[in-house]
Amino acid sequence: MIKAEAISKKYNRKTGTSNDFYAVKETDFTLGDGKLAVILGRSGSGKSTFLNMLAGLLEPSSGKVLIDDTDLYSLRDKDRALFRNQKIGVIPQVHSLLANLSVIENVKLPYLLYDPKGDVDAYAEELLDLVQIADLKNVRPSELSGGEMRRAAIARAMIRKPGAILADEPTSDLDDENSEKVFQIFRRIADQGTSIIMVTHETEAVDYADVAYRMNAGELVAIPQQERWERS
Repeated sequence: MIKAEAISKKYNRKTGTSNDFYAVKETDFTLGDGKLAVILGRSGSGKSTFLNMLAGLLEPSSGKVLIDDTDLYSLRDKDRALFRNQKIGVIPQVHSLLANLSVIENVKLPYLLYDPKGDVDAYAEELLDLVQIADLKNVRPSELSGGEMRRAAIARAMIRKPGAILADEPTSDLDDENSEKVFQIFRRIADQGTSIIMVTHETEAVDYADVAYRMNAGELVAIPQQERWERS
């Protein structure tokens, strides 16, 4: 369960006529287990800021974020990092695979950071099979296509068996075919019980979601089911 209670993010400008700027206006949000939420919005709308607050990466100006009743921002930085490693899989917008590691080494890394003696080879290979790049486990990221790198990042986000995966524009630089593959993978993962939040500008993602929202000028608004039916 992911729950946000009255969270917002305010910045203070040192110049200009209006000093206070809200990247995300005060909002509530709840997502249950095994649900896929899509948040649509243009660049600069606040959707990535919102996602980073839910992920424990950016402290809200107000409100609280709860993951299974744990208040993320009541934890010390070190404890929050450990909690995030164990409970939340984060897929950043930029490619973040380490160039000097193979694909499978990249996938195992979040696990081995806190348990260097752990044996997760079999599970890592299982995840690579899930995202359909098992045959590439020993290659370096420089040999992967953009779509393959995205799928490796998904496998890496799952290595700790997190209850939630938060993905920031996971298809931003992919063609239609690879974007659809990523959406299908997320749908399968959600159907297995993992909560997923994906922020994107691609309206096609809504077809795979249980719930959908639109972020505009920092304001999160649910997309009615009727509107989703009309679009499809």
